[in-house]
Amino acid sequence: MADDDIGDPGFDYGSASDSDLWIVAPAKATKGRGAVTNLTGRYETQITEAIDDGWWQDDEPVQAEVTHVTHEYAKTILTRNQSPDLPFSVSLNPYRGCEHGCIYCFARPTHAYLGLSPGLDFETRLFAKVNAAELLRTELAAPSYIPSSIALGVNTDAYQPCERKLQLTRQVLEVLQETKHPVGLITKSSLIERDIDLLSAMAKEQLVVAAITITTLDPAISRTLEPRAASPARRLKTIQRLADAGIPVSVSVAPIIPFVTDQDLENILKSAVEAGATCAGYTILRLPWEVNPLFQQWLDVHFPDRAERVMNRIRDMRGGKDYDASFGARMRGEDLWADMIRQRFEKALARLDIKKSSRFNWLDTSKFRKPLNVPARKKRGDEQLDFFT
Repeated sequence: MADDDIGDPGFDYGSASDSDLWIVAPAKATKGRGAVTNLTGRYETQITEAIDDGWWQDDEPVQAEVTHVTHEYAKTILTRNQSPDLPFSVSLNPYRGCEHGCIYCFARPTHAYLGLSPGLDFETRLFAKVNAAELLRTELAAPSYIPSSIALGVNTDAYQPCERKLQLTRQVLEVLQETKHPVGLITKSSLIERDIDLLSAMAKEQLVVAAITITTLDPAISRTLEPRAASPARRLKTIQRLADAGIPVSVSVAPIIPFVTDQDLENILKSAVEAGATCAGYTILRLPWEVNPLFQQWLDVHFPDRAERVMNRIRDMRGGKDYDASFGARMRGEDLWADMIRQRFEKALARLDIKKSSRFNWLDTSKFRKPLNVPARKKRGDEQLDFFT
């Protein structure tokens, strides 16, 4: 089951106190970060809220949040799902948390499982699965393993900034290339260009497809919506470089946010096709669990003039609720506005003569071969010893 298949969040997005003596301090944007607060996770027993005690100053500077990356030894690396909304059933995520800081990220609530905030913690307290490639090799070698295309970088971007140094994604790709195992990648980062040598070779055997997500063409909106991802123009350049290298690439217009990014839909598709994209997909904004109040805080800070209008339109598409996790409806929404977006998308594809995303169908699982040099399984407790060596 996907991480956001967990129903309606039902958050109370109200004031901090009933007393007129206390006023909630205005939320502020932090440079280079998406979330404007460190919202308490839903499993915490104590809730902390910012209160204006009279000392708050309007021109008080907001300190930049430092990114911390913790190395961890995962026990498993492949995640399976049975969601009818997804074109894949197996995924791999080398990292937990994501420095790109996209405010709309459906994976933010997973940080609550760690006792951390889905807000700023999700962007600044990251976990790197340093044994990802080793675990993958072991799992692919299992006698019971049946090859199925792996989606790489679904919950958090596999090419986020720390990947430049750690190279966990590249190590995973090297295992997949060696075993001739098909993989689909999705990213907002130009760092994927570093691995064109691997991806181009795999593409010749129908073993890889890539998707670049472009939410808006407006760089000012992008800087607040997804602050540490590549700029929209840079992502278009990445599509071109992947396509020029013979790598099948699609564009994902996701998520579409009413009155914020929806006006860019046709232009994104046109620009991506001109850059070399051969298919496309889209999703409507989803607000599961803590993403809901975090997104509303973001709206209040960056788009106070239209925040209520945005939320009202979202509720129109969700049967009057902020979110509906029902299969089918959660990705596309319902009602007239959702249908209008669908029609705009389909008419744009017809004009551009490209297809909806079906990239995983192109991948070939028949070439898979079991990996060699499989590491011996570690005894229980060995991982903890390794962590401190």
